Amino acid sequence: MADCSCGCGTKSYLIYSCSGACDTGEISDLAARKLRADGVGKMYCLAGVGANLPNFIDQAKSVDLNIIVDGCTVGCGKKIFEGKGAKTISFFVTDFGMEKGKTPVTPENIKKAVDGVKKGLGCL
Repeated sequence: MADCSCGCGTKSYLIYSCSGACDTGEISDLAARKLRADGVGKMYCLAGVGANLPNFIDQAKSVDLNIIVDGCTVGCGKKIFEGKGAKTISFFVTDFGMEKGKTPVTPENIKKAVDGVKKGLGCL
């Protein structure tokens, strides 16, 4: 990602996904994994942060940015981070033209989510 201006590779980013049971939750999980594979950041455990486990909270506070990919605007991942004191940016798969309960989990839709997050980070 030589033309990426988001700091990928020079800043420490952790990526979390809601991994909800609906189609957009599955897309958010697969998009987060693709973002990790693309070198945007390291994937980390949202459940550990939600459970208020000290090591997970400390890790989230220690990085430059925590990237949250939620499946929908209910924003479970975003809400988990409220009051934790960690720097975050949140993205909703539904903001990328997908509708909860009506979006097939396809490579094209996963790419749409990945591209939307990268654009939001300044990586596209």
